[in-house]
Amino acid sequence: MPVNKPSADQETGTSRRRTALLVGGAATVLLTVAACGSGGTAGKTAKDGFAQVPQKDGALTVWVDSTRLAAAKQYQALHPDAKLDIVTYDGDANGSNYLQTKVQLFNRTRKGWPDVVFSSQNNEASWAVDAGFAAPLNKGLIPDATLGGFAKGANDVCTVNGTLYCLRNDLSQTVLWYNAPLLKEFGYTVPTTWEEYQQLGERVAKEHPGYLVGDAGDSFTPEIYLWASKCGANHITGPKSVSVNTTSEACTKMAKLLDVLIKNKSMSISGVFSTDFTKNEADKILLMPGPAWYGGAVFKDGLKTPAKQTAVAPIPQWKGDTSPATGNVGGGTWLLSQHSAHVKAATDFLKWVTTDNAYQGEKAPGFPAYAPAAENWLKAQAASGYFAGDLKALKDASSQVWPGWGSGQFSQEAIWAATVKPGLTQGKTVESLLPAWQDAIVKYAKSNGYKVAQ
Repeated sequence: MPVNKPSADQETGTSRRRTALLVGGAATVLLTVAACGSGGTAGKTAKDGFAQVPQKDGALTVWVDSTRLAAAKQYQALHPDAKLDIVTYDGDANGSNYLQTKVQLFNRTRKGWPDVVFSSQNNEASWAVDAGFAAPLNKGLIPDATLGGFAKGANDVCTVNGTLYCLRNDLSQTVLWYNAPLLKEFGYTVPTTWEEYQQLGERVAKEHPGYLVGDAGDSFTPEIYLWASKCGANHITGPKSVSVNTTSEACTKMAKLLDVLIKNKSMSISGVFSTDFTKNEADKILLMPGPAWYGGAVFKDGLKTPAKQTAVAPIPQWKGDTSPATGNVGGGTWLLSQHSAHVKAATDFLKWVTTDNAYQGEKAPGFPAYAPAAENWLKAQAASGYFAGDLKALKDASSQVWPGWGSGQFSQEAIWAATVKPGLTQGKTVESLLPAWQDAIVKYAKSNGYKVAQ
């Protein structure tokens, strides 16, 4: 029977709207408690790359957010002999840090750890390894053949010093969403370069004032635009090291582009989930750079955009850049606990929930990280009749996420929300706020124990 904790998850399939900072100093505390929390090695057996506690029969405790509850229930229905204790929690949405805090408690009391847990965050491995919580998955638990099926780079956020500690649930690669019939009506073509994108935004402001080519009002704005521009604001170079440079050409030219479009009002700063945007701008979207989950969570479910209007194209690239790059806004990860007394059952569940077509290929709300399931998912989306045109751009972008932007313990979204967004509402330019953004990133990275290169 599920035990429910109120969920902060506001987005179908991705749990993306995290804006709070991870608790400063928590990693240091966890490092201190990890040794005693793991309970030593007495009575344990070294297997699959870690010391396993004595195995026994009993219910498998699985923590999920409200969106992934359906997956756990489906597994239970398809595996009637399996015993599951399903617990719903917020999935660490909005940077709640709930999982890390609870693991810290479990490490002190030496009991209570879940066997398998879903997180909406991509940075859990940054603390869960040092805390002695996450079990290695590529040391015998998950076959190489299975791991090889994940999209290129999908599990990079789960890898620490060459060892894999979680599996990616879904991808959130950014693409260019657009209103196909409206674009045709206005006589425009889909831009393929950022230069063309800016020019189109300038034309829209003059020829169709009120219509939009994008939005820069959400806390994940830098992950859409700056990441895709190869801005080196968040290059995680090691478990506790990061390179930060927000004033390079890659950053400033995208900032200038945003400033032009914000000033002429062809780009909103309301935020796609705000009441103001839904009420006043939902039917004014011509173009919208955004993650894979925008198709369902924003256009179909949030803005109620009618069928056969929303189409998708590759996100623009800078003219002359021959190495396509895109950003990433979210996704999610699954972790298996080193403390599990049901490792085989936990591994079976973990493999099923991340790779099996019964869920990922047919019912998952987000773009699956496991490539074979993603193929089936794309077919299902195409067959739904909602989208205008094919969804090939989603598949292509899944392997083009720029690797120069990482998943550290500190929240880039929270930093942007506290540092840049207030300035935008006051009429300041993105370009003018880049130095302050850098200073804030450096501050929060150092507060979380990172060595920072600038």
